[in-house]
Amino acid sequence: MCTLLLILLLLGIGVLWIEARHRLRPSSPLQLRAHDWQVQHTPKSLVLEGWLTITNPHQRMEVMVPELGVDPTLLGNSDLSSVNVQTKITPHHPDEEARPDGYWAAYIVKGRKSTQVKVQLTFSSDQEVAINDRVDSVWVDVHWVNYGPFGRLHRRQGMVVPTRQPEPLQLANASFRQGDGCSVLPIKTHLLGPLDDTVDVLRHYAGGLIQPGDVLTIGETPVAVIQGRYAHPSTVQPSWVARLLCRVFHPTSSLATACGLQTLIDQVGPTRVLVAWSVGFVLKLVGQKGWFYRLAGDQARLIDDITGTTPPYDQTIVLGPDSPAELCNAAAETLGVAVAIVDVNDLGRVKVLASSRGCDEALLHRALKPNPAGNANERTPLVLVRPA
Repeated sequence: MCTLLLILLLLGIGVLWIEARHRLRPSSPLQLRAHDWQVQHTPKSLVLEGWLTITNPHQRMEVMVPELGVDPTLLGNSDLSSVNVQTKITPHHPDEEARPDGYWAAYIVKGRKSTQVKVQLTFSSDQEVAINDRVDSVWVDVHWVNYGPFGRLHRRQGMVVPTRQPEPLQLANASFRQGDGCSVLPIKTHLLGPLDDTVDVLRHYAGGLIQPGDVLTIGETPVAVIQGRYAHPSTVQPSWVARLLCRVFHPTSSLATACGLQTLIDQVGPTRVLVAWSVGFVLKLVGQKGWFYRLAGDQARLIDDITGTTPPYDQTIVLGPDSPAELCNAAAETLGVAVAIVDVNDLGRVKVLASSRGCDEALLHRALKPNPAGNANERTPLVLVRPA
């Protein structure tokens, strides 16, 4: 009995030690938000201008930003290697003037304060085909360093800026596909990102198509990227717990890499992951599968590791969406039809993450089983389901 109590005591101390190390890992309070991006077109050039706001919500901590740079990547339908790129970064600090030579001078963001940065990206080409016809989006990758009591952290945060958007589909031109007691319509959009708003996207691309009784769905990954719930693996610091436990997951699982599992640990904490893993492992030995995912929470199933999403998000780890039920109800109230957030794949798996009140989820499972949105680069994150 004493031996068992000693083992339990040591296990408890070990768990507390792991939890304490997790909570004390280096982190910076600074938050970066992109907003108010505009696109200007000329026959041989493309100009993007936008703002980055850096905020320090901490009451007392002062954090330095000694480095900040932007690395743009063009996305389109042809060879873009001949396009010339010019980048201009202009700080608009509340208490300092920007240098005329464009040098980024280290800046201190004091507690409860913020600063802004204006970014201008100019793309030019001498080819006969207009650059506007070859580029549809720009991935703007912000590299910046935070320096303070936590040490020196290199942070990387990218966002998509669409340069062209498809025209909303009109009902007269819509080609519905016949399904099991319903018809379905995949709806094409631009490449979505944190500069978008989910409800606005639904209204813009589907507002002219919906009728009473319809159900409008959107994929869980597009909702998550609009919410900014993704991160580059270089910014994830795997602990020894993540490096050890990730090896027991199936190789195709998004938790089979140290960074993928660490992303879950950062969301729910190491204690919950350790308990879920231990109980799940024991129950699996007696034929009871899936208990890790039940105990670890919804994010355990929803995390997509790199290569699991549409480019350029294929180089990031994407979480599941935040507050999906509230979002569905807000969208349904705005649009006047049922709205659902779904996770569908080519294997016929359909999971309704959340839906608005009164939504017919049985209808969605029948309609979405053939995966009408596709799993490649179709850019049809919306699917309209119409009962027969």
